[in-house]
Amino acid sequence: MSNQDLKFTIGRRPFMTRALALLSSAPLLALSRGEAQAQQSSRMSAGAFDFGIIGDMPYTRKQEAEYGRVLDDINTRELAFVAHVGDMMSDPRPYERNPDSARTPCTDENYAYVLGTLQSCKHPVVITPGDNDWADVVAFKKQKMDPLERLEKVRDTFFPKGKSLGQRTMAVESQADDPAHAKFRENLAWSINGVTFATLHVIGSSDNARDADEHGPRLAANVAWVKRAFAAARANNSAGIVLISHANPGFENRWTRSYANRYARSVRGAKAPKEAAASPYDPFLDALIAEMQTYNKPVIYIHGDTHIFRIGKPLMNPKTKRFFENFTRVETFGWPDSNWVKIGVNPANPHLFEVSPEVVSGNSANYPA
Repeated sequence: MSNQDLKFTIGRRPFMTRALALLSSAPLLALSRGEAQAQQSSRMSAGAFDFGIIGDMPYTRKQEAEYGRVLDDINTRELAFVAHVGDMMSDPRPYERNPDSARTPCTDENYAYVLGTLQSCKHPVVITPGDNDWADVVAFKKQKMDPLERLEKVRDTFFPKGKSLGQRTMAVESQADDPAHAKFRENLAWSINGVTFATLHVIGSSDNARDADEHGPRLAANVAWVKRAFAAARANNSAGIVLISHANPGFENRWTRSYANRYARSVRGAKAPKEAAASPYDPFLDALIAEMQTYNKPVIYIHGDTHIFRIGKPLMNPKTKRFFENFTRVETFGWPDSNWVKIGVNPANPHLFEVSPEVVSGNSANYPA
């Protein structure tokens, strides 16, 4: 199977994706290189464009080679930009169990290595940090690192003022331009062909809620940045909104018990709790839901964290007890799977976004190395 074979168009359907049906029934059309280039040129002239998503890699020395192939594949494509959704290195716990398996997480040397790989990309590159990139250093037992000091190093390393990373850069706005949120230079925003984009520093491992002094201001900043993205989209009559974070914020925890029980039944022996426990992500989801209740254009939320490629409509409107049809979640591949996701923005498509999982030659999970 080539990395061009699979394409999902986001439509207004029930929350569960029709991926398996598409895979079993959709014809695969082979285009010549010239035909493919002509088709792409036609799309671009109509205001369409593509961007790439990677995340949760490289964790191990072995995955570094696969990650290199992912970047090589991305560099053969015409993309407006590439976003890395965080966790650019291993978790300290598996690293300490087997130090030969990976680079030491969160060292200056590891940050420099990752930066070099991102700078090798011919497209503009933006990142949003993950918990592995700074917060999880508290899990080290054999050495000591300060997560807040490491966070500042991440900000200094990966967020040049006013522009992206990559060989070809693009202009971006930073939340740090707002004096009320001056430290959050990692929350970025930009617009391409009438589509509003924003990154949000929401991380896995419960969003570092164990440190209330760090988590509280960052949560407030993320809520403010979400509201700003929707306000900008309304003011500019944007065709849609793209939100990019690291964390899977647990959309399912906000479902009715009926939906939660149906979801849990897919795993034999599992059972949804009578009531979902409170989550550090709840205030963030509350803000997102409130904005969605008055916004009817397409919104796509892109994340990593749980390392399962998926497309769905998981955000529930508590007023209707139904899923927002214009909100779509896309989770990209992550360790141990080394692939990427291409997302097309197509104004000719009433649903705007088209999602293609890109399976990289040489990184197949189907066969042993």
